[in-house]
Amino acid sequence: MSDPATNGKAVGGSKRPADGPGDGTRAVRAGLPEPVKHEPTLPGPVFAAHFHLPGDPTGPYTYGRDENPTWTHLERAIGELEAPGQDDVETLVFASGMAAISSVLFSQLRAGDTAVLPDDGYQALPLVRAQLEAYGIKVRTAPTGGNAQLDVLEGAKLLWIETPSNPGLDVCDVRRLVAAAHARGALVAVDNTLATPFGQRPLELGADFSVASGTKQLTGHGDVLLGYVVGHDATAMTAVRRWRKIVGAIPGPMEAWLAHRSIATLQLRVDRQDTTALKVAETLRRRPEITGLRYPGLPDDPSHEIASRQMLRYGCVVSFTLPSRAHADRFLDALRLVEGATSFGGVRSTAERRGRWGGDAVPEGFVRLSVGAEDPDDLVADLLRALDVAGG
Repeated sequence: MSDPATNGKAVGGSKRPADGPGDGTRAVRAGLPEPVKHEPTLPGPVFAAHFHLPGDPTGPYTYGRDENPTWTHLERAIGELEAPGQDDVETLVFASGMAAISSVLFSQLRAGDTAVLPDDGYQALPLVRAQLEAYGIKVRTAPTGGNAQLDVLEGAKLLWIETPSNPGLDVCDVRRLVAAAHARGALVAVDNTLATPFGQRPLELGADFSVASGTKQLTGHGDVLLGYVVGHDATAMTAVRRWRKIVGAIPGPMEAWLAHRSIATLQLRVDRQDTTALKVAETLRRRPEITGLRYPGLPDDPSHEIASRQMLRYGCVVSFTLPSRAHADRFLDALRLVEGATSFGGVRSTAERRGRWGGDAVPEGFVRLSVGAEDPDDLVADLLRALDVAGG
């Protein structure tokens, strides 16, 4: 079996279309309009609260909360990456990843329904759970690892999967969970933030929705807040679109344009970052002070077997635990090429002690490291030097 972390080729169910272009070509061409002489390849952002609309309100652009030409280009681009060669998908962009997540959950669920969420996912999910329950929606949770959500699916209306999980990096079998959920009449949404469309394509694995924060590796420069939802079912996506309209969770045209611009380098960034992440993980596993090292690309990682079947690449995030909070803080303070920040997926490496937020069930010395696009040898050397300083 080839290794997606080193050569970028699909090894699982998310296959490159037999007659389609490669990832790099798709990234730089995604969502671009037909070329027009003397016009830019990627049109600039359209700043408009309203559009000329004489007579009856027909046509694609009427009011700025409903549609915008800049969103249209970006939505086409994301749809082409999430579901290449499939013309029946619809993509909607949002002001943030949480806006996208909320749009799916609150548009598809009603009082009395049951939702299944991961109990080890993104730290805002407990806030979402509390709001769902306040609306009379029942919520069950189970860990991502071991496909534990299978045990709590009975009677559910919607299953929410986060794989790999953030920050623990557990992976579940999307195909198996989708089959079980659909057999019980439940919809399935997959948070694809950590993987990106070049690491995993949930719709090809059977999911009804692929949802992600474009703030992270999709855009990669730490300068855009964005989210998106991609789905096949027209009725379900109409409900998501209606929710976006009601709450006004729309991105600004500048943010949408910056996101589209950034997607052009996605394949370059992902291949560099994910390959370096494997090298970093292989280096850190040799340090005696580190425990609980997780990276799905490591052959002995608990998630490796499943990840290798369904993912194209393993991601840019590595997690591990140092002996104590103080030890982790010394390590983070000693880093020179790694910024202290709470996001991940950017071209500049970042790291943080996740326990400082209080929302993740992790040890005090748990560190989430997001590998950037720095020279791999320089980054490894910085990490090793910081570990030496922290342990001295």
